[in-house]
Amino acid sequence: MIEIQTRLLPAIAAQPYPLLFVTISGAHLYGFHSPDSDYDLRGSHILPIQEVVGLETGRETIELSEIKDGLELDIVTHDIKKFFSLLLKKNGYVLEQLYSPLIVHTTPDHEELRAIAKGCITRHHSHHYLGFARTQWRLFEKECPRRVKPLLYVYRVLLTGIYLMKTGEVEANLLRLNQEFRLSYISDLIAQKLAGVEQSKIKDTDIEFHREEYKRLYEELEQVSQSSLLPAAPSAKDALNDMLVRLRLDWKDGTDDGFV
Repeated sequence: MIEIQTRLLPAIAAQPYPLLFVTISGAHLYGFHSPDSDYDLRGSHILPIQEVVGLETGRETIELSEIKDGLELDIVTHDIKKFFSLLLKKNGYVLEQLYSPLIVHTTPDHEELRAIAKGCITRHHSHHYLGFARTQWRLFEKECPRRVKPLLYVYRVLLTGIYLMKTGEVEANLLRLNQEFRLSYISDLIAQKLAGVEQSKIKDTDIEFHREEYKRLYEELEQVSQSSLLPAAPSAKDALNDMLVRLRLDWKDGTDDGFV
C-alpha cells in the first residue's frame, strides 16, 4: 500500500489549490477492494481569499477522473468552508474521509482538524447510515442476478453506524468491524467478491437469510442511536470557524507564506 500511495502523489501534486489533506476512501478503505478497483481519493483544498470574496469565485468542489501510471483514480476535494460545513451536518462520508488511515497527503492542520471534528459526531449521524443502508439494499434487491458487492456495502454501512453510535469512533473497514461483531458470513462474502465476477453472485437460497440480517442490523442501528451517549448537536462550530479563518488568512495568496 505504501508503494501505491507513493504512485498517487503526482496526481495530488497536480491539484490546482493547496491541500489540507487527501486520503483513500471507497473499497480500499472498506477492506474489500479487488485488484482492478479504482482509487477513490478524497480531501479538502484551500481557496485563496481573492477566489472567495471576489465576483469570480474559485471551485468549491473539484472532481477529476483519470488513469495515471496504470492506476484508475477518482479524485474529489472540497474547499475548507464546504468541508467544515459538511462536518457540522450528519454526513458520514466526510467523517470517514477525514479519519481514513490511508493517508496520501497530510499537514499539521489535518491532525488538528481530526481532533476538532470529534465534536461534530452526534447520534443523528445514524440517519446517514440508515439512509445509505436503505439505498444499498434497494440496489441489491432490484438486481438480477444479485451480486455480493452491494450486499457488502449494506453490511459495511450498518456496522459502521452501529459502531459509531456505541463508541463515538469512525471505523469504515469491514474486516476490522467484524472483529467486533463476529458475523461468520462477512469473511465468506468478501472472499466470494475477491474470487471474481463469476463467483460474486448470491444464491437465491441465501437471499432470505440476508434479508433477515439486513432487517436485524437496521433495527439494531435504530435502537443504539436512541440509547447512544453521543450528543444531539455538534459542539465544534466555533473551533471550526476559528480554524477556517486562520487557514484562509494564512493561505491568502494561494501559497504557504506565513503559514503556521
